[in-house]
Amino acid sequence: MDFVTEMKAKAKSMSKRLVLPEGTDKRIVRAARLILDEGIAASVTLLGKIADIQEVARTDGIKISDMNIVSPEAETNLALYAQTYYELRKNKGMTPEQARIEITEPLRWGAMMVHQGDADAMVAGAERPTSDVLRAGLAIIGTQAGLTTASSCFVMTGIDPQFGKSGSMIFSDCAVVPNPTAGQMADITESAALSCREFLNVEPVVALLSFSTKGSAKHEDVEKVQNAVDILKGRNVNFIYDGELQADTALIPSVLDKKAPDSPVRGKVNVMVFPDLNSGNIGYKLVQRLAGAKAFGPFLQGFAKPISDLSRGASVDDIVTTCAVTISRVK
Repeated sequence: MDFVTEMKAKAKSMSKRLVLPEGTDKRIVRAARLILDEGIAASVTLLGKIADIQEVARTDGIKISDMNIVSPEAETNLALYAQTYYELRKNKGMTPEQARIEITEPLRWGAMMVHQGDADAMVAGAERPTSDVLRAGLAIIGTQAGLTTASSCFVMTGIDPQFGKSGSMIFSDCAVVPNPTAGQMADITESAALSCREFLNVEPVVALLSFSTKGSAKHEDVEKVQNAVDILKGRNVNFIYDGELQADTALIPSVLDKKAPDSPVRGKVNVMVFPDLNSGNIGYKLVQRLAGAKAFGPFLQGFAKPISDLSRGASVDDIVTTCAVTISRVK
């Protein structure tokens, strides 16, 4: 079973509620129809001005009578959501008046639905930049316990089957944190390990990558990875990892035997954590284009509840896949 089919099947089995804040985008409305028709979600809520959503649906001939259409400023939950948002943000200078205005913005409203348990997952970004999706998620949903960093991962499939889980691996972070600190890199590693369990259904074996292996080079960028490894040791995490490792050292047992013979990741790496966004973004695209691998994502990770970002160029199929993956992460 391929990755997309597996994620759709998992989502179907869970019968969860999805909120899509960009309800006036015709791609979103089309995707919502497919999601309900395929049983990927038990319910779909579209946010936006009701008349505008209805017009998009009418123009495209899409049935939306079985969807929840919500205009936040007219909702009965407005007072409750505004008060909750104020309580979450008052230490940042938020006023009750400002909270009542800001919470009607669809990204914040969608995040609040997830926070309050009125929806199980949120997917957005077809019309809004990643930074807006992240801000709404961090302000209202927050990060997982013990973490302070939201990040992303790609699921790479179709790689040489000797690597990862039969040619599937997690690459992280390739889309969110430009130059993580050692602490952020440790957070990214923990999140990527969880993504490996959720997406590949296998125990994670993580390589923290660098241009150095076990001190073969001296540089502040190398020290950052070494410090991230030390932080993970202090946290006593429940997965196998090692670093700092060069990419070939992490992947090829004969190279590892020469450079880091005592490493616990020998021949088992299925998660690769990059030291910065430059290397991560370049790395996944090189593997995608030169090796003919498929790259699914980026999927957000590290949040307390499931939310995902979309490319503004996302197709309807991309949106459906991202929604299925996001729903599959609901606890």
